[in-house]
Amino acid sequence: MEFNEILVIGMFLTFIAFLFTGIPIAYVLAGVGVLFGAIGYFSDIYMDTITGLDLNTLGIVVSRIFSLMENWVLVALPMFIFMGLMLDKSGVAERMMMAMQELLGRVRGGLGITVTLIGIILAASTGIIGASVVLLGLLSLPAMMKQNYSKSFAAGIVCSAGCLGILIPPSIMLVIMADQLALSVGDLFMAAVFPGLLLGGLYLVYILVLSYLNPSVAPLPKDRRPLDRKVIVDVLKSMLPPMLLIFAVLGSIFAGVATPTEASGVGALGATLLALFNKKLNFGVMHEVLMSSFKTTAYIFAIFIGATCFSLVLRELGGDELIESSLASLPFGPYGVLLIILLVVFLLGFLLDWIEITLIVLPLLAPVIAGLEFQVEGFGVLDQPVLVWFVMLIAMTLQTSFLTPPVGFALFYLKGVAPPGMKLTDIYKGVVPFIILQLVALALLIFMPTLATWLPSMVYAK
Repeated sequence: MEFNEILVIGMFLTFIAFLFTGIPIAYVLAGVGVLFGAIGYFSDIYMDTITGLDLNTLGIVVSRIFSLMENWVLVALPMFIFMGLMLDKSGVAERMMMAMQELLGRVRGGLGITVTLIGIILAASTGIIGASVVLLGLLSLPAMMKQNYSKSFAAGIVCSAGCLGILIPPSIMLVIMADQLALSVGDLFMAAVFPGLLLGGLYLVYILVLSYLNPSVAPLPKDRRPLDRKVIVDVLKSMLPPMLLIFAVLGSIFAGVATPTEASGVGALGATLLALFNKKLNFGVMHEVLMSSFKTTAYIFAIFIGATCFSLVLRELGGDELIESSLASLPFGPYGVLLIILLVVFLLGFLLDWIEITLIVLPLLAPVIAGLEFQVEGFGVLDQPVLVWFVMLIAMTLQTSFLTPPVGFALFYLKGVAPPGMKLTDIYKGVVPFIILQLVALALLIFMPTLATWLPSMVYAK
């Protein structure tokens, strides 16, 4: 084994070891990058090795960081974060929950369907998983418990619906993935529409079927109001504002009227107007949203800087070539290698947040997938249909890891706001059927790549 390969393996092992120390991930990434950059530099001087690391490496890191801060695409991140947090405070979800519960209350499993539909709308409005899970948990779990829903069934519905934000656009994860792989944000947003709706549709079918086969998990409410014009008007009033906001953001991107960055500004303004319309906007709310947006954006960009340092040193040592050759040499064929990659990403989701996986792992794996010669139809329009499809697979795999016990992030988000009688084991039990549904959707996407590539290609074809 060559010295560079030893350093690459040492970088990964050191990074994993420091993860368990509690040191912020941005410091770990940057620190490990600087440490092994120094090791390579001094080993070339005193041990006559040839790692390729020198003082120019430091200059390249600084140049990359400046380029990162000048990236126009990434301006969309703080805007989408602000939009999601402002919607969280605007009372939109609460109004929708109350109105749709009245409309669907006479359907068995209607409250569960309501939560899933609102989860889809929130995903298309915010794209922030933690906020969606917490908000849905606070709004729906007390009502579900009052209606004698099964604890595990209620927990599974809330967790799965809240996690749709990682996939359904405008997902901030897709913005970062587009930047890392030099893909169009609009392409990825359009590519995520059908997989996201497929997953949401599977959830709805499961809730309906299980509610009718086993009525005890989702009893009908005893105080059901008759369906009248007032209920329908209330639903329309609660649904129209967020739907118009979604149309303004995604519609302007898909129609080519605005770039994703410009559309994010429209979304931030629209969310603020919704909060003002609902009489939820005041100085305290605005200050809280601005500070939370600032902290979240700073957290993401700190990881960007650390990951830039880590990945540059790794590539200077030949880490990308080592990973690519190792995976390409596996005797499993293209789909076997793809399944191994997805399994690795799934397992990494237990240890790392999606940001680290997107910034470190995705750029290393994308060339491997591009070299496996998958036959993915781009309809003569998409330049890199394989990468668009691969990004959707990674996004859905990461969404699965968010739900999977024992350390799925969404499980702990929900546990933090769950009623006292709901145990962590109830949450674990409840998410299992939804994880199976996610795996079904993932399998369909693997063998039907057009689910991801058809919509963006057709939009551009016009």
